[in-house]
Amino acid sequence: MDNVAFSIFGFNIYWYAIMIVTGMILAMGIAAYLIGRKGYKPDTIIDLALFILPLAIVGARLYYVLTTLDRNWTFLEVLNIRSGGLAIYGGVIGGTIGLFIACRIKKFTFTNVLDMADAIIPGLILGQVIGRWGNFFNQEAYGNLVTNPDLQFFPYSVYIDNQGSWFQATFFYESFPNFIGFLLLLFLSYKLNGKFKGLVVCGYFIWYGIVRSIVEGLRSDSLYIGSYRISQVLSVLLVIAGIILAIIILRNKNTDKNKDTDNTKKINNS
Repeated sequence: MDNVAFSIFGFNIYWYAIMIVTGMILAMGIAAYLIGRKGYKPDTIIDLALFILPLAIVGARLYYVLTTLDRNWTFLEVLNIRSGGLAIYGGVIGGTIGLFIACRIKKFTFTNVLDMADAIIPGLILGQVIGRWGNFFNQEAYGNLVTNPDLQFFPYSVYIDNQGSWFQATFFYESFPNFIGFLLLLFLSYKLNGKFKGLVVCGYFIWYGIVRSIVEGLRSDSLYIGSYRISQVLSVLLVIAGIILAIIILRNKNTDKNKDTDNTKKINNS
């Protein structure tokens, strides 16, 4: 499969890059809409993106390089992201740092930061959905060898040219359920619209963590620490963190409601 979409004056534009950029643009558009519904200026997302996107790319690259140090990277190889090698979790970490820096510069409170994060999350997971199709064009992020001819069909498996065989289409296994997750998180963010701040982020932690932990176990190109798949371990931790934080957010909100009710009763009885 040719992963070059087209060329401009001899400069190749790859399908992978098109998928990544498309995901970024759609993510920004969705975030702008959700931020606007919360009462902020929609173009706030541009100010945030100036820090989030570059640091997400840097984080994605550094994460991949640091988990593949056995390759003896040269400095120029590290800089050459066109050769491939971006890790989603590194991108999320870098983007999160970028969000906090941008919000700090704009003198946002922590509550504002949670508002921004809840608005960004639906677009983030959609970007991940689209980005996985970049893996399809690059013929990477696939799973185990499929030798049964009855199972050699998409979407169960995908033919990898340089291997000359069929492998599990794990990029699709992750992309499809995460598209459902995008719809659910978009609906949740739309309905809450600033209530239960941080809950949409927790929903992402739980949903994406579950999907990734399952799919990662099927991949043939996982990054390891010892005998453990790094992304699988992180995914499980993400689910646990999401559940704990969601419980804290919901309990605090209920506590605040009870306080308001008690205060109302005191006022009415006075």
